[in-house]
Order: sequence, then structure tokens, then C-alpha cells
Amino acid sequence: MFRRILSDILIWVLAAAICIAWRLLAEKAIISDYMTLFAAMMGVWIVLGLVCLKYRSSYKERWLWQELLSLVLTGGGLMLLTWQVLPRLSYGLSLIVALWQVGIVMIINFVSLVIKHYWKYALNMTVPKMEIEHRRNAVVRNPDGRRSAESLETVHQAVLSLTTEDDYQMLLSEARLDNKRTKVVANRDRFSFMQIQDYQYDTLVDLTLLNDAKGINRRFCIVNQKLPDDGRYVCCYRPQQYVKAKILQRYPRGINYIVYSLWFFWKRILPRLMLMSRLYYDVTKGRKRMLSKAEVLGRLYYCGFEVEKIVPMGHIEYVFARRHSQPYEQEQLKVYGPLIKLPRVCQYKQMVMFYKLRTMHPYSEYIQKYVFDRRGGMNIADKSDDDFRITSWGRFFRRYWLDELPMLWNWLKGDVKLVGVRPLSKTMFDTYPADLQEKRTQCKPGLIPPFYIDHPKTFEELCESENKYLDEYFRHPWLTDCKYFFLTMRSILFKRMHSA
Repeated sequence: MFRRILSDILIWVLAAAICIAWRLLAEKAIISDYMTLFAAMMGVWIVLGLVCLKYRSSYKERWLWQELLSLVLTGGGLMLLTWQVLPRLSYGLSLIVALWQVGIVMIINFVSLVIKHYWKYALNMTVPKMEIEHRRNAVVRNPDGRRSAESLETVHQAVLSLTTEDDYQMLLSEARLDNKRTKVVANRDRFSFMQIQDYQYDTLVDLTLLNDAKGINRRFCIVNQKLPDDGRYVCCYRPQQYVKAKILQRYPRGINYIVYSLWFFWKRILPRLMLMSRLYYDVTKGRKRMLSKAEVLGRLYYCGFEVEKIVPMGHIEYVFARRHSQPYEQEQLKVYGPLIKLPRVCQYKQMVMFYKLRTMHPYSEYIQKYVFDRRGGMNIADKSDDDFRITSWGRFFRRYWLDELPMLWNWLKGDVKLVGVRPLSKTMFDTYPADLQEKRTQCKPGLIPPFYIDHPKTFEELCESENKYLDEYFRHPWLTDCKYFFLTMRSILFKRMHSA
């Protein structure tokens, strides 16, 4: 209560300063008289506020309309008293100025109440934490065998009501729709999966576009629990590349990029803003999401699946995944903003959070191994060449080192030194030879790696480059870092090396 009264006093001081300034500009002010009037009005305001429960101690539990009602009663009561009493006084003070004072106080109170309640609303996005059940005897229970002709035709018609004949034929071949152990589900709510008995089917085909599905991660986790060990899950989505191409083709050149930029802001940027995420999803109900390939695959890996293949069918892509493990521990709210924190292996194998500007699609960190395996290893020369996880603006950021700027905070904190081997993710660190892992963790990592001097083309050359730097560093730490710093500057300025 005391804090709310104090805030109202500050609001009255601000409003009084505005009104007095107005009277000074009009050269009609008797400042001392108006200050006395405003002080008296403020006292009456506080008394009325107490009577109208404006300063109720449990205000945090009150609805917005309740607080606005208290504000209207308090302000309206003060205006009525001012209207009746002030003209009877002989001070010659302006009634309009007094009413303006009350009006300004009410407006400031109204704005602060709306901001406070919207803040609570926008940040209240917590949902019950997903509990992952312990699995045992996770073998398929439904007997193997082919469906009857009538049952298969029923499935056929159900699939055709949602997609095309070509899609049906593909699913019939790849997902074995004619088998009794295959279940077709088409419902944007995840509760239809919850009704399925555990381990009843070895293949679940989900024909609901993930772009329109509610709670994608929870949906995947429920499917993970329903499938037996090594069970298959088939889902589909409309990739954002298709929607982008459609917009660019639909509108005239020049206008099409303006339309796409507005659409991109609405679909990708707005949902990621901290104070807009809940409002966006309440308005859209989770429909027509903008999903990239990297995000869909990353969500699947995050929820314990391993992607086998992707089958494009027109503007839809079908993802065939196999249950691989229990899901990662599910975060209540997983938000990807422009600034991200990534865990990296540092000195003494400690995991330190590093700051970077996000250059990849959401959930990309979970498919690093998938990307490397798909390309037959890491392309050391330029790992961004065909990495579909990197966004278009991310490539620009990496080319001009913009994504690295937040790491300067880690440097100021002492997590890294200026020159040294780069801090690695746990997945990447585990691919290094054991002896090099030991060397790397004997000293702090650095912002400027030896990569930009030796220009390695293969993973073996990268290891050799880092071994060479570390051996020199252990012998002459300061001289080695000075040497590598100036050689790196020459490489960047004259050979146009950029962040990978």
C-alpha cells in the first residue's frame, strides 16, 4: 500500500509540474497558490483512494477492470468535489487548471495500470512442465498383419480428405498404411495421440500440418511415449521457402519484397519478441506458423527422434523419423530471441555460456551431428556453404563478424582471451582426438583462432593447426598470441577471411 501511495505522490508532482508550466507560459500563474491547491487535492485523492480500495494491499490479484473502477471512482469523486468547492473560494484560481490536474493524474494512472497488467499478461507464458515417463518393455503390442480391403479403403478416403492421391501412394509405400501396426492421425490438438494406447502401433502417421498444430514439442513428446522402441513417426509441414517463393511470385517486383518483409516481421520476428509472444499466439491460436526445415528437424531431435529421410510432395514435406531416445529435459518455455547463450567447453572442461547473435534457425543446435553426417563430415573451409540451418541474415552477420560482437562480454568477464582456439560445443568437442581435447582444456579459449592463419581445408588439417598453435603457446604464451593476432589481422584485411 505504501508503495502505491508513494507512486501516486510522484504522479501528482509530475502532473503539477506540467500544469504550472502551462500557467507560466500563459503568464497567469500564481505558483504558490496553485502548489497549495494541488497539495490539498492530492491529500483528498489519497483519502478517496483509500475509501475506493485503490491502495488495497492485495492489488496484484485484482483484475484490470477492478483497478480501473477504483481509479474512476477516485478521480470522479475528486473532480466532483473540485467542481463544487473551488468556485466558492476567493483565491481566484482557475477551475479548468484544477480539473486538468486531476485529468493528467488519471491518464498517467490509467497508462501505468495498462502497462502493468499487460506486462504480467505477456510474461505469464509458463505451462505445466512435460513429465517424461520411464519406459520399460517398450515393444509393439498390436499383432502384425495386413489390413482388410475395407479397412484400407477407409484409410484411403481419410487420407484423401486431407491430401492428394500422390501423397497417399507415397505413404502407402513408405509408411506401410496397409499394415495393422500403422495408425493415421489428423487432429491439430495433441489429445488425439493421448488416447492411443502405449506401444499399440509401430508407426504413427500425423497428417496435420505442423504449421497449424498446437504445442509441437508436446505433440512430439507424447508420440515418443506412445511409440515402442525404434518406432516410426511421420509428420508433415509446409516449409517457409515455399511461402516465400509464393509471395515473391504473386506480387510485382519491388512490391513483393516489401510484402514479404512485412509477412516475415509478423510471422518470425513478432513471435520472438518477449512482450509480444503470448499476444501473438493468443491472436493466431498457433495457426499458420512459419517453419523452417531446420526448426522441424531440430524439434524432432529435441524430443528424442532421429530423422531417416525427408520426402517433398509439392508444397509439403514429409519427415520420416524413428524414435531414438527419451526426449531432452523439456523447458517450460523455450524462446529464441536475437541474442542467444550457447554452452561451450572451456578451460578444465568447464561448460561456460557464450553470447552470440543468433544466425541459425531455432533448434538448430540439436541437429549439428545430423548436418555433419549428411555432408560426410564438416567442411572446414566454409561450413556455411550448404548448412541449411543458417538464415539469410545469419550469413551476412557471419561474413562481417557481427554475430561475434556479444562475445566481447565473455572476453571482459575473463571467460576467453583475445587469441586462442575457439570454444566448442560438446558435440563438436567430442569429435576431437583425446590428446587434442586434453591440450585444449589446459588453457582458456580465444576469440581469434589460428584457423584464420593456416586456412585448413579438412578436419585433420584443423587439428594440426590447433596442435601447432597450442605447442607454441605452451612454450611462449605472450609472444605466440601477439604473433597470431597480427597474422590474423593481415589475413582478415587482405585475404578477406570471415567468420564461419
